[in-house]
Amino acid sequence: MSFSLLSDATPEQNAQICASCHGANGKSSIPTYPHLAGQNKLYIEAQLNAFKTGTRKSPIMSPMAASLTDDEIKSLAEYYSKI
Repeated sequence: MSFSLLSDATPEQNAQICASCHGANGKSSIPTYPHLAGQNKLYIEAQLNAFKTGTRKSPIMSPMAASLTDDEIKSLAEYYSKI
């Protein structure tokens, strides 16, 4: 499983890929999935990078993060930290 972001899309549009698990506007309705809205930007970046490199493992998030570029990780982290 992987996904790719659209290079010409806004960060808000790209973040919709995360919404099915992490909720619209980054507020998950599923107790086992964390809220992303308002999280610290560096924390989000660190967690996505940990999933990407395999330092942190998840059958869902590891393949999702593996397909993200460094710029996409920074963009998603920036977006979620500001909402």
